[in-house]
Amino acid sequence: MSLTFARHPTRVLGVDPGLTRCGIGVVDGAPGRALRLVRVGVIRTSAEDDIAVRLLAIETEIERWLDACQPDAVAVERVFSQQNVRTVMGTAQAGAVAIVAAARRGLPVGLHTPSEVKAAVTGSGRADKDQVTTMVSKLLRLADPPRPADAADALALAICHLWRDGGERRLRLAAASRHASMGGRA
Repeated sequence: MSLTFARHPTRVLGVDPGLTRCGIGVVDGAPGRALRLVRVGVIRTSAEDDIAVRLLAIETEIERWLDACQPDAVAVERVFSQQNVRTVMGTAQAGAVAIVAAARRGLPVGLHTPSEVKAAVTGSGRADKDQVTTMVSKLLRLADPPRPADAADALALAICHLWRDGGERRLRLAAASRHASMGGRA
């Protein structure tokens, strides 16, 4: 069994969940190939609206992005404990909407922590928002940085997923190849 790498790029939709601003971005990439921006934006809802209306608006827009961009996978920021419980709840609810929309289509979903995403994109899990935005702009060869930061974070999530998933897939292939070359012996 020989190791092969993706000849065709993988398309990942990244979601930086939030109720007021939900960053969303799509990136194409493959191991050893340049990344390519497909689309980026922010889904906005009003804090004055009922939670059900807000979540429905986010779900409707995510469904539109899934239809338009046809991603191979979805990457969502893993919710972590924050001081503001209300913010955590809104973030978790918006993230769950993205996960359900992907699951409805049978798309794999990757959950990545903020520090994991920062480390993948900048090399430091403690990078600030400006450093993430700068690196996303460089990696995607953008003339102007994506704004607001939620949009850049969504792209960073997609990039993190492409790189982590690609590396993990190569490791699985290498292990399978080694296992096969040894006649199935561990």
